[in-house]
Amino acid sequence: MLHTTRAVVLRTVKHTDRSTVVKACTELFGTRSYLVRTGQKGGSKNSALQPLSRVEMVVSESQERDMHSVRELRVERPYTQLSSDPIRGMLALFAQEVLYRTLREETGDLALFSFVQEALEAMDTGDDVPYFPLKLLVQLMQHLGISPASPLPGESRFDMREGYFFAGSPPHELCMAPPQSALFAALIHADWNEITTSKLEPALVRRALLDDLLIYYRLHVEGFGELRSPAVLHALLA
Repeated sequence: MLHTTRAVVLRTVKHTDRSTVVKACTELFGTRSYLVRTGQKGGSKNSALQPLSRVEMVVSESQERDMHSVRELRVERPYTQLSSDPIRGMLALFAQEVLYRTLREETGDLALFSFVQEALEAMDTGDDVPYFPLKLLVQLMQHLGISPASPLPGESRFDMREGYFFAGSPPHELCMAPPQSALFAALIHADWNEITTSKLEPALVRRALLDDLLIYYRLHVEGFGELRSPAVLHALLA
């Protein structure tokens, strides 16, 4: 049966000279692998096969197959600033790594797909570049089921191993310092526009929180592992 769905390309792997395997987060079916026939040199589909491309696909779905096929593929919403802005390009590499390692459910989730679309639009056109990596990680937690409750008065540290804010001395080394914990708490319920560059925390705090959040993901998302992009982000977002 054929279905038309919007999707975000997460990764592509060449299959043969005339075909590519695409892993994509789809609006209707969750994260799936699809076989795309591209022709000898990929043809006009090349632009739609770039990581994080926002596309529309006509797909053939079969419950008996692990890999489904794409009948039609086109860019549904092109980016406007990504190709000309090296910092946004680096953010795209980071977002692609994070989304590829966390989006695995093979069932449709409209709220999650809407979040991904909103995040990618903020990455492309938003003014809040220094906060994008932090916002992406913090808000994605809510869709992965690992977002903590907000701190109570006096709870100035966050326990990354146990997943809660607390007061007093840290019981082990996997705890955020108060400055990172306070910024984390502020980001938990903030949307993309509530914290702007006019209220920036020191770069040192942002970089430390980025590292702490990646530790938290490694602790609570199976197979998340080490990312390649954070070291470069530290230099770009200083």
